[in-house]
Amino acid sequence: MANLLVNKIFNGNCEFLLSVNNLTQLPNNHFPEIAFIGASNVGKSSLINALIGKKIALTSATPGRTQYLNFFKISGFRDGFIIVDMPGYGYAKNSLDSIKHWQQLSIDYLYNRQNLKRVFLLIEAQKGLKDHDQELMEFFKSYNVNFQVVLTKIDKLNLSDQQLALEKINNHIKLNPWAIPKVITTSFKKNYGIFELQNEIVKILEGC
Repeated sequence: MANLLVNKIFNGNCEFLLSVNNLTQLPNNHFPEIAFIGASNVGKSSLINALIGKKIALTSATPGRTQYLNFFKISGFRDGFIIVDMPGYGYAKNSLDSIKHWQQLSIDYLYNRQNLKRVFLLIEAQKGLKDHDQELMEFFKSYNVNFQVVLTKIDKLNLSDQQLALEKINNHIKLNPWAIPKVITTSFKKNYGIFELQNEIVKILEGC
């Protein structure tokens, strides 16, 4: 039954709703929202495309291309739900004003959005936790934001290094009461962990 429900949801209709550059532009709806955030070049948009089985999120070889809150509506579960592709952080070549604007926009969204049900924090397995990631985790801790870590590009590590990367993340998040203990390891190139992530989202939606 779980497989059937996951397939129904993620093989169904998906539509781009809008890009938001200001909180006043946020859609006024009741749909549950699942947000994805991570450092530039973490593979966020590629993972979202693998998740929904369609090339709908913008991908690029140039880091920092996602500059808005991008909203995608997924049908197939009750009235539907929304995936939010958030701006990447930590890419220094963007202008300082742009970086500050994206950061503030993201913080305001994470803190104020009533129908935000889970934030998936994406961390590249090979690079591990960076200062920006830890700063964001501290924000989640200070403002009581539930989040869950997703390790991306796990295929770049051998099995022993994968275990080491996972252990380091687990040691860090166990100190944060707002972190979901389960860390999901993924590779959009190998399609590894995608079903597990889809199933986790379904569990979140069923609890709404």
